Amino acid sequence: MTAYDLAIIGLGYVGMPLAKEATAAGLRVVGFEVDPVKVESLNAGTSYIDDLTDADLEHMLAGGFTATLDESVLADSRTVVICVPTPLDEDHRPDLSAVEGATGTVARNLRAGTLVVLESTTWPGTTDEVARPILEKGSGLTAGTDFHLAFSPERIDPGNPKYGLRNTPKVVGGYTPACKDRAVGFYSQFIEQVVPVSGTREAEMAKLLENTYRHVNIALVNEMAIFCDELGVDLWESIEAAATKPFGFQKFLPGPGVGGHCIPVDPSYLSYTVRKLGYPFRFVELAQEINERMPSYVVARVQRLLNRQRKPVNGSRVLLLGVTYKPDIADERETPALPVARALLDLGAELVFADPYVKEWRVDDVDVPREEDLAKGVAEADVTLLLQQHAAFDLSIVEDQGKLVLDTRGVLAEGERVERL
Repeated sequence: MTAYDLAIIGLGYVGMPLAKEATAAGLRVVGFEVDPVKVESLNAGTSYIDDLTDADLEHMLAGGFTATLDESVLADSRTVVICVPTPLDEDHRPDLSAVEGATGTVARNLRAGTLVVLESTTWPGTTDEVARPILEKGSGLTAGTDFHLAFSPERIDPGNPKYGLRNTPKVVGGYTPACKDRAVGFYSQFIEQVVPVSGTREAEMAKLLENTYRHVNIALVNEMAIFCDELGVDLWESIEAAATKPFGFQKFLPGPGVGGHCIPVDPSYLSYTVRKLGYPFRFVELAQEINERMPSYVVARVQRLLNRQRKPVNGSRVLLLGVTYKPDIADERETPALPVARALLDLGAELVFADPYVKEWRVDDVDVPREEDLAKGVAEADVTLLLQQHAAFDLSIVEDQGKLVLDTRGVLAEGERVERL
């Protein structure tokens, strides 16, 4: 009998919700992580994940969950799920180094009969063309015969109060039909609806399609925001009006750029795949171009606000409200606040920030001062720039006391001193 029902490699925003639900379902779960600080924190009952409280973690530990730096636990696990990050390199190409490293670790410890699942977002073909050869060469075992192999894309939405791992349908694709059946059986133990597809490539593509769809539609409204401002059209009102249509329309909102672990990254994986065929994925690359230009457009709008008061950006105090990539979480990955701040600093602005979830913030080598008193920060700023609408912010203070305000989220009432993006 194996010591563990599940071993998870990578104890971040994907791995830990998986560990939580599997432990709650009665599975014997171990987490393998190469970062000793994370392992020590988890085993001490201190969570570093937005969607996992210390109380949640304590309950998991009481249920038998443990984190370890010892890769040998993988050999004692019936199922191994890989949840490591897949970022882009400096040339905006997929960086699979973490996946390759994790897969190599699994291969060294792989035993016959084990189910191996990759959850890390990647280009179609990775499970078969990258992971499988590493697993087979390192273990001497054959996928589909000696061990089971599957891909199941993560669908974690940090901070979502309605949909978590358990009640979000789980797409699963196997290397063989038997691999698929084994993976479906595994996830069905703690996820309400499992959606099988015919292969690993279809499962890999499903994830990229989901986020490319969002990426393209966000780019659409971002570009509309730019020309609607010049046309004198309230795009926010138009979007709400369009959203009353009960079919054929889904509401997307403009903003200062895209952030997080998916939207800025996943479409590049799909574009990379298409480019390997010899031609560009023009739709995605255009969307990328539009979304990446939004921070500079936001800065241009700040300049315009100050110009109306006959002030330069140079020497002006600019308060950034919210520097995380989405509201009510501490996650700063790919946050558009960073390129906005970088551009403002280059123009000589005096920056301060307010964010209840971020205690210290650096832009390149510059420490940006944190303002704890919202009213004081707004009153002292020449321009208040609302980048993220955390629920903790009293927006009435911003509306009533801001000298000049640019609202990039469409949540403030427009007036003499308040403009929306």
